[in-house]
Amino acid sequence: MIQHHHADLGQLRMHYVTAGEGEPVLFLHGFPEYWGVWRSVIEDLSRDHRTIAPDLRGYNLTSRPEEVDAYGIEHLVADVKGLLDHLGVRKVRLVAQDWGGIVAWCFLLRHPEYVARFATINITHPHLFNEALRSDPEQQKASQYMLQFRAPGTEVAMAQDDFASLRAVVFGDARAHGAKLPDEQVEEWLAAWKQPGAIAAGLNYYRAAEIGPPPPGEVVERPSNLLERLGIGPDRYGVEVPVLVLWGEGDPYLMQGGLDRLHRYVRDLHIRKIPGATHWVTLQRPELVARSLRGFFQLRD
Repeated sequence: MIQHHHADLGQLRMHYVTAGEGEPVLFLHGFPEYWGVWRSVIEDLSRDHRTIAPDLRGYNLTSRPEEVDAYGIEHLVADVKGLLDHLGVRKVRLVAQDWGGIVAWCFLLRHPEYVARFATINITHPHLFNEALRSDPEQQKASQYMLQFRAPGTEVAMAQDDFASLRAVVFGDARAHGAKLPDEQVEEWLAAWKQPGAIAAGLNYYRAAEIGPPPPGEVVERPSNLLERLGIGPDRYGVEVPVLVLWGEGDPYLMQGGLDRLHRYVRDLHIRKIPGATHWVTLQRPELVARSLRGFFQLRD
């Protein structure tokens, strides 16, 4: 049974849900999501795990600082650590996607002692993603939306016609590729989007990070480097814990080229590509995601 809680983390009040008992699993969502994107996976894994899923900084029922700088990667990583410390969790199985995946990779590299295993959905190592944004034309083309997300007023455009554009991008695409989304869940998503300032807060992740490809026709030699901002140099890019990558092969935003050199940085790497799934793998294939996570968690070290 899902239970709702709040944790006071300094100036941030974080909403999170829990369900089940056992080894803890922490889920981090992306944009424009909230904790509920994991609902079906939580229902499965909570049968024998302690599942924890927050609304990240600025989303849904978690508080929203107004300043763009408050959404810098150092604050997002500190929020994850703060929540785990609040819960008294010293070792966690970490599962994440989209912006949650970027935060999770950064958290793993900054605080590896907290993570027992890591599963990432469609998000590669931040260094490899940074390199792709700098030099891979395919990824640069696919990431042009990031420049729009950073532009002033984008949150107003997204809210027009009762979030028609977001409905199409999330629900329309997810359902077209197999997602079964009951109307009550869609209404819960809409309620999260309608929280005052929530969409702007989500866009502030892109703005604070200054993340994205060069504008068309321009060259950026040094794109935003989130690891550098955290003081993580190349000597700390390696990951020792087991890592599972689930990848929807039809993702139009994140290209599979980001996996090509991942084995150089991850000692124990497991990759499962999912045909017919797009960016919204967790909505489209929740049973497969849960089954893959369960098998990954049961592997011997």
